[in-house]
Amino acid sequence: MIFGTLKDRKVGEYRVIATPLEVGTIKADGHKVLVERDAGIMAGFSNEEYVKQGAEIVETAEEIYERSDVLAKVKEIEESEYDLLRENQIIYTCIHPAAHEQQVQAILDSKCIAFTAEDSHRYGSVNCEAAGKQGALMGLQSMMTINGGKGKFVSGLAGAPGMKVLILGGGLVGKSALQVLHSLGAWCTVMDINFKTLREIGQLYNETVNTQLSTKQNIANLLPEIDMVINCVKWPKGNTDYLIDREMLHLMEKGSVIVDISNDTDGAIESFRETTHEDPTYIESGIVHYCVSNIPGAIASSTSTAYAASVLGHLRSILNSGVQEACIKDGYLRRSLTAYKGFLTHEETSAVQNRPWIKPEVVLHIESEKLDPAPPATSSRSTNFIKI
Repeated sequence: MIFGTLKDRKVGEYRVIATPLEVGTIKADGHKVLVERDAGIMAGFSNEEYVKQGAEIVETAEEIYERSDVLAKVKEIEESEYDLLRENQIIYTCIHPAAHEQQVQAILDSKCIAFTAEDSHRYGSVNCEAAGKQGALMGLQSMMTINGGKGKFVSGLAGAPGMKVLILGGGLVGKSALQVLHSLGAWCTVMDINFKTLREIGQLYNETVNTQLSTKQNIANLLPEIDMVINCVKWPKGNTDYLIDREMLHLMEKGSVIVDISNDTDGAIESFRETTHEDPTYIESGIVHYCVSNIPGAIASSTSTAYAASVLGHLRSILNSGVQEACIKDGYLRRSLTAYKGFLTHEETSAVQNRPWIKPEVVLHIESEKLDPAPPATSSRSTNFIKI
């Protein structure tokens, strides 16, 4: 098969889905590899390095789309790429389909086969780890007086106390942010709805981290003394409530910081609006908001190296075994199948966008096979099934 590595076009995105090492492995499997010129240059991987591993450098995205059987990139399919999608072509990228209705429609119209990468990770995405760790550091930068923050140093100085940080969500993103902030000396509180998660965090840090049940009331009680909030909650689509609404911003001291790593429109933070690396912050009600959607892109070398290694198994499975066999062997890959030849196969997208869908195992005709199990990717359920 022909595998294509695309250069990402999202503003501020510098990662690449496959480094020269992954390209060499795919080439050794017997596939032809195309790499768009300068796809890895901002992550530290030259065109010459890809050529040494057997890749052909291609000048344009249009040619990659035209020639590739399977292609991959890091972030969403841009509007300029919609008309390039082809029937039966396989694409693997972070689609975030429930939040991108036009993108989903373009995928369905093209009749391509699309996997949304963020749902395919059995052990959590390294991008989540990167977003948590780097997001914490971006929050500290936003706290600086020169950036509009109140000017507190994370661990404090002789005679000056350190920062108090509230982390909402104790999953991989929250734990990663906590790892950085606690090691730098911040006074941290983690809120979650899962008491097992809270207990594990307490034990891991020898009870030097405060933990609380995540409720709007608990958050409101704590906000007056909090210097920085890090939101790591994956907010259920369609939930019209907020953990922090606009009125609650007035509970915080001027110059305090909110870092919204989850980056959900209509998410847990009412005052959220997406920002970019070029213009990363804004101030609302005196509170500095950092809401960059692709935080890992700021550390493109490390995130590309880690992320490419983590998805290589999926790409090889699709290339070497085909979509059906790959989805039989790996339930996490199967649940990430978003569209198949004009059929929506992503349950959350069906629930959020009110579109009919079909289960991946049904459209692939693999129901009778011994399928590797996987839990649902989200809590969103849909019985709006396509009849075939």
